[in-house]
Amino acid sequence: MKFPLVRELAAEGFPVRLTCGVLGFSAAAYYKWLANPCSDRDWTDAHLVNELHDLHRDDPPFGYRFLADELKDRGHAVGENRVQRLCREHQLWSTTTKKGRKVAGKTPGPPVADDLVRRDFTAPAPNRLWLTDLTEHPTAEGKLYVASLKDVFSNRIVGYAVGPQMTADLACAALRMAIARREPKGTTIVHADRGGQFRSRAFQAVLKANGLTLSMGRVACAADNAAMESFHSLLQKNVLDQRRTWATRSELRYEIVTWIERTYNRRRRQRRLGKLTPVEFELAFAASQAA
Repeated sequence: MKFPLVRELAAEGFPVRLTCGVLGFSAAAYYKWLANPCSDRDWTDAHLVNELHDLHRDDPPFGYRFLADELKDRGHAVGENRVQRLCREHQLWSTTTKKGRKVAGKTPGPPVADDLVRRDFTAPAPNRLWLTDLTEHPTAEGKLYVASLKDVFSNRIVGYAVGPQMTADLACAALRMAIARREPKGTTIVHADRGGQFRSRAFQAVLKANGLTLSMGRVACAADNAAMESFHSLLQKNVLDQRRTWATRSELRYEIVTWIERTYNRRRRQRRLGKLTPVEFELAFAASQAA
């Protein structure tokens, strides 16, 4: 960073060798820089930073690991440490949210079903194990609730419903969407917590009518449904940002649906899936099964 100063002083008549000696480096180093002021690495970094700014503008929640995956997908041979350094230097941070207050313990409801999962969130094929849960977020019009289902095989969100009330109908609507989209065959386990929406007769009727098996974790034990909790944590960080206020429920609903369909299912690469998106992972599995 001192070389441009030497050049400016030389233009004013100061001897280059004298200036370099005072600043603590050799004249040879200065002349080497003068012959090529911008190194190849700096030139490449500049282009990478331009692309990082574009990617970050399109998806601000993406951290440096996901940005590195996107750069590699565009043909750049770049490591995660280098991307992390460039993001840090140019303050391209992923959006985050503060942790909320701990809530008091819940009163257990009657155990409708046994825990068939026991924290083993893996599946050998699609539509073997679905996880479901609900989350909420305030708007100026009141709270908005989200019920969603995730296929643990690919981590894809296969069904969801958004509404102004946390009712059994909301959970049923998300389940019906998943059934209509996936048309599961054979044994499919639907794992949930012991919330009243999942213990309701309406929810159990939809399960029974479509041959699905219900599984339930313990009350107030997030680890029993940790894989679904992690998705809602991402949703909170990427969409339900505590630093942003939402004027209407419809505005927030649009953002949630866009993030699930466009970003999470089709753009967010996951390490567990070999740096593929959930949709890409399922397509690769289908192609291997066909072969």
